[in-house]
This record gives sequence, structure tokens and C-alpha cells, in this order.
Amino acid sequence: MVFESGNLDATFAAAAGEDPALLAELRVAFAESVARQLDLLKRSRCDANWEMAAQRLKGLAASFHADGLIALADEAVQAAPGEPTVIRRIEAFHREFVGERG
Repeated sequence: MVFESGNLDATFAAAAGEDPALLAELRVAFAESVARQLDLLKRSRCDANWEMAAQRLKGLAASFHADGLIALADEAVQAAPGEPTVIRRIEAFHREFVGERG
């Protein structure tokens, strides 16, 4: 399931129109935002910090219609702080989004 590009790509295309530079900029900004929230999740050890990072990730995902990431953020919301399986799955989403296969 990790990275589903349909809705996310359509959202980027709608926002950027015919401007490839803007499209690239939006993709970079999204990737950086996901990375920031992922970093916060990795460093969170208390329920409040974990919950805040997971909810921010979910809000980011919802803003761009990234359905796969919304589901992963929901899993994080329900998980215990530092849950490694959730973190690994979000990392996989991020890697695939930025094109780092492997």
C-alpha cells in the first residue's frame, strides 16, 4: 500500500497547473514536511508529543489528498509512542515519494 500516487499527484497538478517549476517546488515542500513530522515521531517518547506529530502528519496528508499517508497517520495516532512498525511504514512512504527505492 505504501505510496499511492493518484489523488496526491492530481492535487499537485491542480495546484501547479502548467508550471513545472511550481510542481517541483510543491513536491519538495511536501516531502520536507513529511520528513519533519517523521522526525518528530521518531523523537517522541510521550503520548502528547507523539499525538501532536501524528495529527500534524494526518493534516498534511489530508491537505494534499494523500490517502495512503492519511491511513498511516491514523495508525500512528492509535499506536504507542515510538511504535517502530508505524515509523518504518511512514519512512517507506517518504522514501518512495522522493524516489529512493530500496
